[in-house]
Amino acid sequence: MPITNWAGNVTFGAARVHRPATLGDLRHLVATSRRVRALGSGHSFSLVADTVHDLVRLDALPGSVEIDTATSTAAVSAGLRYADVAEHLHHAGYALATLASLPHISVAGSCATATHGSGDGSRCLAAAVVAVEMVGPEGDLVTLSRDHDPGVFPGAVVALGALGIVTRLTLEIEPAYEVAQRVRLDVPLTEVADCFDEVFGAAYSVSTFTDWRSGRAAVWLKHRLDAPGPRPESGWAGGRAAERPMHPVPGMPARACTKQQGVPGPWHERLPHFRPAHAPSAGQELQSEYYLPRQAAGKAFAAIAEIGPLVAPVLHISEVRTVRGDDLWLSPAYDRDSLTIHFTWIRDTAAVMPALRAVEERLLPLGARPHWGKLTTARPRQIGALYERAADFARLRRRLDPPGKFRNAYVDALFPA
Repeated sequence: MPITNWAGNVTFGAARVHRPATLGDLRHLVATSRRVRALGSGHSFSLVADTVHDLVRLDALPGSVEIDTATSTAAVSAGLRYADVAEHLHHAGYALATLASLPHISVAGSCATATHGSGDGSRCLAAAVVAVEMVGPEGDLVTLSRDHDPGVFPGAVVALGALGIVTRLTLEIEPAYEVAQRVRLDVPLTEVADCFDEVFGAAYSVSTFTDWRSGRAAVWLKHRLDAPGPRPESGWAGGRAAERPMHPVPGMPARACTKQQGVPGPWHERLPHFRPAHAPSAGQELQSEYYLPRQAAGKAFAAIAEIGPLVAPVLHISEVRTVRGDDLWLSPAYDRDSLTIHFTWIRDTAAVMPALRAVEERLLPLGARPHWGKLTTARPRQIGALYERAADFARLRRRLDPPGKFRNAYVDALFPA
C-alpha cells in the first residue's frame, strides 16, 4: 500500500518501506541498499523525504533519553516525538529552551528541516543540537559534534537527510520552568506591523494569527515565569483579553489546544499550541512558510495585506513568529534574526496555487527563504541560491556520502553534487 505524508498531499514513491527494530538492522539495511532515505513523523508537505528506492522509518527503534547533568545535555533517539522527549526531561527536572507548535513531530525530522518555535531569543530546534550520530553509506556509525568538528558540524544538523540516517541527537537542556499563556483578540494588524518589536517582545514566546483580510489579529503570549522581562501586567497589551480558551483557527474547538488564560504550567504543556493527545491544527490542510529578515517585517505585512482578498478565501489561518538567527548552513534563519510567516491553507492544491504564487512574488524579493518541509512554487535552484553556504554543503555531501546513497531528486535539484 502506498505511504503518504500527514496531510495526504504527498504519496511517496518508495519501492520498499522498512521499520527496523534494532540499530544493527538499520545499519545492515543501509549497507545493502542502493539508495535510502529516512521518514520522520511525515509532517512535511514537500518531497524532502521522498525516494524511489528504500524508505526507512525510525519509530520502531528503541527509544531513549539519556541525561548528562555534568554537561546539561540529553542524548535522544532520533525517532522519538518531541512530546515524548519533553515528558521524560520534565520528569527529571529539565527542559528544552523552545518547542514547535506541534509536539507530535519527530526530533530527527524537525532538526533536519530547521523547524522552529517562537521567541525573539529562541533559535530553531536544530540549534540546540550539540552532537549528531548517523549511519553512513557503508552502514558505519558517524558522530559529529559542535566541539570536535566545528568546520563541518554546522552543515550536518539541518541536512535534509542528505548525509546519512540520523539515529541520535544530543541536545542542550536547562532546568525545568513554568509558562503562563494568554491570548489577546482584535489587535489591529497595523499595530502589529508598526509596533513589531513591542508586540513580539511582550513575552518569552509570541505568535500572531490573522487572515490578512480582516485587518485584525489574535496574539498568543507565552510568559516564562522564571525569566526577567515583560510580565502580563506591563509592556505591550493591545486589543482585548480573550475571555475563554481559543483555537488559532477561528471556529475550531479549543479542546485540542494547550491551557490558556494565564494558568501557569510546565514548559512542555504551554509552549506548543496543541496537546499531544489531540489531532493537531485544522486537519485537512496544506502549509507554506517563509523566513524573512526581521527588518523586512513592515514591508512583508504590507505586501500580504495587499493581496488579502486573494489569500483569505483559501486560508485556514496565517501565523507570524520570530526566530533568532543561528550558524547552521541550511537553516532559513542562518546568520540573521528572522520573522516567519506561516500559511495553513485549505486542502485544495488547485485553489491554493494562485494565492501561493502571489505570496511568493511579494516575499521572495524581500529575502524570504521557504521552509524545507512546506509547499513552495519556487524552483529548486532558486531556493538553493538563497544559501551562501550551499557550495560548502555540496562538498560535505561528497565527503560523507561518496556513493550518493542518501541522494534524492529533491535535494539533488537544490544542491547539485
